Amino acid sequence: MKKRTRPSAWAKSFERSLNAMTRLATASGTRALKKTLKPVVAKRTPPPGAGAWIPGVALGTAGARRFRLYRPPGVQSGEQLPLMVMLHGCGQDANSFAASTRMNRIAMRERFLVLYPEQDRLANGQGCWNWFDTKTGRAYGEAALIMKAVDQVCLLYPVDRARIAVAGLSAGASMAALLVTRHPGRFKAVVMHSGIPPGTAHSTLSALGAMHGHRATTPLAATPGTMEAHWPPLLVIHGDADAVVSPKNGQAAAEVWAHAAGARASEARSVQRGQRYPMRVTDFKRKGSTVATLVAVSGLAHAWSGGAASKAFSDGQGPDASRMVWAFAAKQFRAEG
Repeated sequence: MKKRTRPSAWAKSFERSLNAMTRLATASGTRALKKTLKPVVAKRTPPPGAGAWIPGVALGTAGARRFRLYRPPGVQSGEQLPLMVMLHGCGQDANSFAASTRMNRIAMRERFLVLYPEQDRLANGQGCWNWFDTKTGRAYGEAALIMKAVDQVCLLYPVDRARIAVAGLSAGASMAALLVTRHPGRFKAVVMHSGIPPGTAHSTLSALGAMHGHRATTPLAATPGTMEAHWPPLLVIHGDADAVVSPKNGQAAAEVWAHAAGARASEARSVQRGQRYPMRVTDFKRKGSTVATLVAVSGLAHAWSGGAASKAFSDGQGPDASRMVWAFAAKQFRAEG
């Protein structure tokens, strides 16, 4: 007889959250929502001074997804902080992605919240976001669940709704871009690290072809009634040694975003910081404003650039992508201020 294992604390928390969210589906009003959810997202605090690592769950018509929220220490009453949404890649979850990118360290220093939505293994056995499955609508359902998580965090925690950005790795990068094209007004910046642009695949088979750079990217539609897209600026980071997702996709992502906004490429510049891999940076501008930036990292494979060397899908020799992500988002936040 197979030995039964006791459910983990995370599983118990998820079950409590799901039960509470289900009961909440019949309730109405912001006051009822806050009263019901507050006890659910129990706070788990790392060592003193490191901030809070808070579990939660978002529920929608497409199902439920767990998430983790990092809150820096010392948040004052009435203070509102920016929110960075981080979407992990295949084979990762919220915990491993946070450990690999070390984004929480930057959030603690720069004072912002970090939301890590987590794909369910029942939805994808490899833990990949199904960004490509637009033919059946599953991609849109998952995007809606991520927005449910964003809305829940905005309601319960001190989020400045005017300063929200999203970044992702691999499948998470593709989902981040899809999310922004569907909800452009909710985000001030989007970052794709080693991902495939929207409009390149619509099924599992076409996604495999896109990963190897064998599919063309469909031009993205501009905002109805205008000549250009009014989407937030895009930062693309992609390694030229990526054998999992072809670097052609990074180039295509920047170009299709720029084309939809009527932007043109500036002259590429070479940048190297210390002994880290060198990179070539190309800005795509329209009327003096940067619409998209492509960072092509020499020697980087399919991994988070500058991430924790001991973690999977992470290369400590690359330029620090997490710093680049925050610097890019912070620049857009200031521009909107």
